[in-house]
Amino acid sequence: MELSLVFWLTAIVGVILTGISKSGFAGGAGVIAVPLLSLIISPIQAAAIMLPLLLVMDFFSVKAWWGKQLNDYLKLFIPPALLGIVVGYFMFDVMDEEVLKILLGVLSLVFAIWGLANGFSKVSFASKLAGRVAGGVAGFTSFVAHAGGPPLNFYLIPQKLPREQFLATAVIFYAVINVVKLIPYAALGQLNFDNLLIALILVPVAWIGVKLGLIIQQRLSDDVFYRVILIMLLIVGAKLMWDGSGL
Repeated sequence: MELSLVFWLTAIVGVILTGISKSGFAGGAGVIAVPLLSLIISPIQAAAIMLPLLLVMDFFSVKAWWGKQLNDYLKLFIPPALLGIVVGYFMFDVMDEEVLKILLGVLSLVFAIWGLANGFSKVSFASKLAGRVAGGVAGFTSFVAHAGGPPLNFYLIPQKLPREQFLATAVIFYAVINVVKLIPYAALGQLNFDNLLIALILVPVAWIGVKLGLIIQQRLSDDVFYRVILIMLLIVGAKLMWDGSGL
């Protein structure tokens, strides 16, 4: 295992941003870690390295937010998300990851621009069908690139939930699907010794990111909080489209 200083610096930035996002901002910018690492290593290896770190972050995040989640939403999201993971597993060998990045990037950009323009004040995605679709897409995109944040937030943010309930529900959703993802990732041989060792080295960085997220979100008002998520998604969407275009 020979990795450059550039890799480690990139990994530290990506892991810290992911930790902050997962614990303080419902995963809105957590999607950025895999694209960042993919600048240095293959997207497949990047996703494999991040999965154990996501589980570490989930442990601390769930501990912080447990008891404040809305179980009705979790029951709505999780079953279709599991189906999305299964679809991702069977499509693994034939999936065009670049096209997926572009589609997810477009979704993120449209969602962010619409939200920043106060589009959510005019419509609410309240139907259970919309929630199931959001959960299924989140499961699929999470399997491919740990990018479940945009589809889930697309449904959750218009609900205008209290901040703690919003965060707790999203955190526990991610924790459940990340645990489930261990099975297909292991079956595909992605959890090898080198990737697990890299993840182990980065565990302290993951812990720092989670702690920073908890601190930062306590200092923001609800309006600023949601705008931060939308701006994060705007940046992430542009990044995904750039990566997917191959420019």
